[in-house]
Amino acid sequence: MPRQSDYAGPALFSYGFRPFFLAATLFGLGVVPIWLLVWRGVLMPSGPFAPVDWHVHEMIFGYGAAVVAGFLFTAVPNWTGRMPTRGWPLMALLAVWVAGRLAMTGLGGLGPVAVMGIDIVFLLAVAAMIAREIVAGKNWRNLKVLVPVSMLAVANASFHLEAMTQGSAPTSQRFGIAVLVFLIMLIGGRIVPSFTRNWLAQSGSTSRPVPFGRFDMLTLAVSVPALGLWVTAPLTAPAGVALAVCAALHLVRMLRWVGMLTLGSPLLTMLHAAYAFVPLGLFGAALAAFGMAGPAAGAHLLGIGAVGGMTLAVMMRATMGHTGRDLVSGRALNLGFLAITGAALVRVAGVSEVVPGLDGIHLSATLWTFGFLLIVRRLLPWLVGPRVATRKPSTVQRRA
Repeated sequence: MPRQSDYAGPALFSYGFRPFFLAATLFGLGVVPIWLLVWRGVLMPSGPFAPVDWHVHEMIFGYGAAVVAGFLFTAVPNWTGRMPTRGWPLMALLAVWVAGRLAMTGLGGLGPVAVMGIDIVFLLAVAAMIAREIVAGKNWRNLKVLVPVSMLAVANASFHLEAMTQGSAPTSQRFGIAVLVFLIMLIGGRIVPSFTRNWLAQSGSTSRPVPFGRFDMLTLAVSVPALGLWVTAPLTAPAGVALAVCAALHLVRMLRWVGMLTLGSPLLTMLHAAYAFVPLGLFGAALAAFGMAGPAAGAHLLGIGAVGGMTLAVMMRATMGHTGRDLVSGRALNLGFLAITGAALVRVAGVSEVVPGLDGIHLSATLWTFGFLLIVRRLLPWLVGPRVATRKPSTVQRRA
């Protein structure tokens, strides 16, 4: 852990996860109800993107980018041993993120090029600040984390350029989702078995997840071309075969982590459940390639289930751990996470009625918003308040 130093500013800007996890959760709570109004024609964003492109872009590069920033600004001090970024640099970076969101709604009446310039600054600034800390700490091996962050920035620029030149950006939509999904494959594939191993050891179990090895490397290697085909040629037979093989590999990978043994720790089970949407979403995309499912089925399972579920599980755990709280979730957060996974599953139904009076789109939006409402209610006071006394290890589930 990095050494401590005096910090007299607001607790919200004392550590990188605080402002960006708060921004992500508040944004996640508000943006989907707004999108539902847009989809129904009640509202219309005046920015440079078509409504669907605006919605997808903001979920990836608004919500997703904020979570990535919060995670990295929390992880890097542990890697380098340096003090975490805090105070005015975090305030300035948050302001850049907010400016991007406002520009994307059309506030100020800026043209497409100006909106692109404002929007892409955030990820570029995150990459530059992370690079500075890693180089200053001489933690050279973790410079590789800049690759996916840079790819996310490239995907964002590609999104703007495709929308400007083609009128819509379906390829860049998949590109952005693919980068976030690969981050889950890469980082989730490290932390999920690691946290599982630690918890099983503490709980006295003799079972252990299979450690990272050649099979994991093979799975990641196959994932790159499979995702690439999904981005560039999603409805072709080669894409369908590659995605199906990739899904099978990730399913086997996940089963090797003995997630069923973690039911005594819902916060840990959430990580396994979220990762399960990776093979599920890849299978959905494979079925779509063969004309056996809607073209958006895989994207929603990956975007809502894998990205939404994993980011929430990570934000919960990191917030509890870094604010001195026990790593137990409670009923509210458990229910909130279940609502998000439910939103992913029912969204596949699309405009088909799922329950009387509600189709898949409306029910998914309702579940997502309800889930985020519960999560914001719990995490907000922890994110803006001071750290509490050092937590004690606990495997007992606390009441909400």
